[in-house]
Amino acid sequence: MHLLFIVLVLLVVCIFKFIHSVIWVPWRIQVYFRKQGISGPNYRPIFGNTPEYRRLFSEVRSKPMPFNHDIVHRVAPFYYEWSRKYGKTFLYWFGTKPTLAISDPDMIKEVLMNTGDGSFQKARNNPLAKLLFGQGLNGLDGEEWALHRRIANQAFMIERVKCWVPEIVESITKMLIKWEEIRGGRDEFEVDVHRELQNFTSDVIAKTAFGSNYEEGKRIFLLQDQHKYLAYQAFGNVYIPGFRFLPTKKNRERWRFDRETREAIRKLIKNNNSERENSRNLLSLLMSSYKNQEGEEEKLGIEEIINECKTFYFSGKESTADLLTWALLLLALHQEWQNKAREEVFSIFGENESIAAEKLNDLKIVNSILCETQRLYPPVVMLPRQTSKNVKLGTLDVPAGTHFYLALPSVHHDPDIWGKDANEFNPLRFNEPRNHLASFFPFGIGPRMCVGKNLAVMEVKIVLAMIIRSYSFVVSPTYVHAPSLLLSTQPQFGAQILFRRI
Repeated sequence: MHLLFIVLVLLVVCIFKFIHSVIWVPWRIQVYFRKQGISGPNYRPIFGNTPEYRRLFSEVRSKPMPFNHDIVHRVAPFYYEWSRKYGKTFLYWFGTKPTLAISDPDMIKEVLMNTGDGSFQKARNNPLAKLLFGQGLNGLDGEEWALHRRIANQAFMIERVKCWVPEIVESITKMLIKWEEIRGGRDEFEVDVHRELQNFTSDVIAKTAFGSNYEEGKRIFLLQDQHKYLAYQAFGNVYIPGFRFLPTKKNRERWRFDRETREAIRKLIKNNNSERENSRNLLSLLMSSYKNQEGEEEKLGIEEIINECKTFYFSGKESTADLLTWALLLLALHQEWQNKAREEVFSIFGENESIAAEKLNDLKIVNSILCETQRLYPPVVMLPRQTSKNVKLGTLDVPAGTHFYLALPSVHHDPDIWGKDANEFNPLRFNEPRNHLASFFPFGIGPRMCVGKNLAVMEVKIVLAMIIRSYSFVVSPTYVHAPSLLLSTQPQFGAQILFRRI
């Protein structure tokens, strides 16, 4: 009898806790925001607005669109639909997590530039998706993040990045030789550049990360390619606490990919240790010790290095390949800008001169084209943040635990910021200084700006320069325009381009 009473008490406590966290707290937060004039889709117990969120993504992926650059409705369909109903700032629910969607540059700047009290932190990844990236820079906060960032900053200093130019040139040369084999003497040939550029960026990251061991490093990309689809599924689902420990089929696959990736990186670390100390590859730089401002030596542990390698591997490959793909498609569509870029490349590097890092900054037109590409097709469309305590954001009082969706695609396509031609390709707009820091932030802004920005920008400029001076190109009739979000903005059905040797 006594045991039955204890069980009943525990059951009642669990029920009350469930009601409190799943019904009472979300209702209270929703009312709290509505009193401040912030509405949004109504909260649904347990799943929130996730079913609608997933339905909207499924709908846009079911059909292509005309080849124009008005893509917000495809890469952020939930924001497109709900902002039209509830305004540019609204509250929605991912499960029981309240998420404030914002596109006001002042508010975005305040969130991303906060460096003082840690009020705005990196939102925690779904534990099922976290296995893909590792617990590297993207998932850390506080002093642990600061330590990793200091060491990563040392590894990605511009002078160190310039040393990787020969590896980048070698990889793009190998890709262009393959294209010549595909051409086979024909005047015109078709290439799915997205697939080719993913192979290219894999090659570059493997070489810059592991030096002479890059062939072994390529296996990690194969594992992550398989893993990313499972991670994407996890991002679109509400996580049930403890579910990651259940031996389901997908969980077993996630565990296997994570285990094999870690073992492969650990093996490369061991091989790297046996080589010369002054190696310039990224792995060696991450393994090195550095002195902080107090003169103390700082160094990452093996598991920390593995986590960073997983993060750099995936981010460095996917986002750079996507940027290059959209840049080539835009230049294939807008021939006048392709011609302007080619003239600039020939004037700086000639027809056969090797690409020198020191001259890359002279590619002003190419740089404007890349900026406009990132504005129209930002590779990364989500920069999730959350509040660690009650904060004031603009005129809003935001409670602790609130998540943020910073609507980067909407900001980049906002006519109030960019003018009536916001959905048009016009690199000239980057000849003028921007009025607001948070009006254009493809690499983020503030202390958490992408640490690999220098490498990405240099890599993209070299690739475009070498392709432009070798080929003229147009969009293939087989290309189907369908920008889609798969962790990054990608062409859903590939990016088919017709090339002609110059």
